[in-house]
Amino acid sequence: MEAKRVTDGKKLVGVVVKDKMDKTVVVEVERVYKHPKYHKYVKTRKTCKAHDAANEAKVGDKVIIVECRPLSREKRWLLKEVLRKEAIVHSPQEVES
Repeated sequence: MEAKRVTDGKKLVGVVVKDKMDKTVVVEVERVYKHPKYHKYVKTRKTCKAHDAANEAKVGDKVIIVECRPLSREKRWLLKEVLRKEAIVHSPQEVES
């Protein structure tokens, strides 16, 4: 992780949903809040592209991302830490073929 990219910005915890790009992962962040008028709890999801210099995060991993300067057109987050590695589970159809 390069020190010049890290700031004291926002920190989010999410799950990696895509890792096909080189040095980039797509992280889905889930947020729960109480609706101001209806007083019900609402769950929202947001996807962010994060810079993963070492290509260490895989699909299903729980990660911490931090806000940084714009690195590309859509990439404004930096992977700080992998909290939990998720084992890849193959479906029975994939095993047979």
